[in-house]
Amino acid sequence: MDAAERNARAFAEQLREQLASERRAEAAAGRLGGDLERAVEELVEREAAVLAPERRAELRDLVLRETVGLGPLEDLLADPAVEEVMVNGPRRVFVERAGRIEPAAVAFGDERHVRETIERILAPTGRRVDELAPMADARLADGSRVNVVVPPLAVDGPAISIRRFGAERPGPEQLVASGSVPREAAELLERAVRERRTLLVTGGTGSGKTTLLNAISAWIDPAERVITIEDAAELRLRQPHVVRLESRPASVEGRGEVTIRDLLRNALRMRPDRIVIGEVRGPEALDLLTALNTGHAGALSTLHANSPEDALRRLETLALMAGVGLPHGAVREQVVRGLDLVAHLRRTSDGGRRLVQIAAVVPAAGGVAVREVWPS
Repeated sequence: MDAAERNARAFAEQLREQLASERRAEAAAGRLGGDLERAVEELVEREAAVLAPERRAELRDLVLRETVGLGPLEDLLADPAVEEVMVNGPRRVFVERAGRIEPAAVAFGDERHVRETIERILAPTGRRVDELAPMADARLADGSRVNVVVPPLAVDGPAISIRRFGAERPGPEQLVASGSVPREAAELLERAVRERRTLLVTGGTGSGKTTLLNAISAWIDPAERVITIEDAAELRLRQPHVVRLESRPASVEGRGEVTIRDLLRNALRMRPDRIVIGEVRGPEALDLLTALNTGHAGALSTLHANSPEDALRRLETLALMAGVGLPHGAVREQVVRGLDLVAHLRRTSDGGRRLVQIAAVVPAAGGVAVREVWPS
């Protein structure tokens, strides 16, 4: 950031504080504040009249970004090549492009500046962070996933992680064209979805599980009633009959929590033809297995795992976390009867995301196993 840009940002911050002071005074006097964009424009015209018109326009945009937008992050989020934004305190901001992490040429003024940005991110979701509840998940208007952690848990200042999801999600053909999903594998997945096979998409963090899940959902019959269940609503299904459900954390008072498990149980009463769960990560695994074994076939979901075999073991462990005293053997039996296929993704050394294996779930001596069906 050069001296001219630093001066512009400092001037914009002064104008923003002046704007806030003026609007507080108007509110105290019982007058409505009026249109914010108009107020910003009038303030810039009054206080920066000596600047050239193009510089005043830049200053106006900067003040608006710092007032109602995401401040320094706006330029990063406007770049379609940015896949992830990571804020490690006010002075250290990183981005991921093409699978590579690199420093970003932006910074926040101070810790208060970062906290104000966090407040604007969380405000539309009704969530907040403070010393009592220093962590929160949210999503941006475009569906991008956000996680924030503030002191005292974040030692070096507030931390923000934003996983980007563009407004237009890639469909199956785009994933095939990019090389993420080979044509033969795509055809196999298409048959599975159209035949209402239950499918689990697995992989590590950032391997493209949600992207693939969203893409293969395009093969769901448009006549079906689909219910999606997520912690943060990221999926963008194109079918006409979709009900989107989103979990809710507990309030500061410890009330009002609605878990994925609660939503899944309720979804079974909503006459679903198909249930799509953004990610199975807790005791809702048992409710999912129960649903799959009682006529709700064709479910789609994701799960963090290192391989298809590990995915089955982890699914069993999560189901046992429900704490209902079900024998391990009974859980394994539900897994083998309820689950059909596991599609496993891996992040490559060059930053790419590739579908590397599709396995069928089969019974085996003493439990459950997988049989590779692609590559064959």
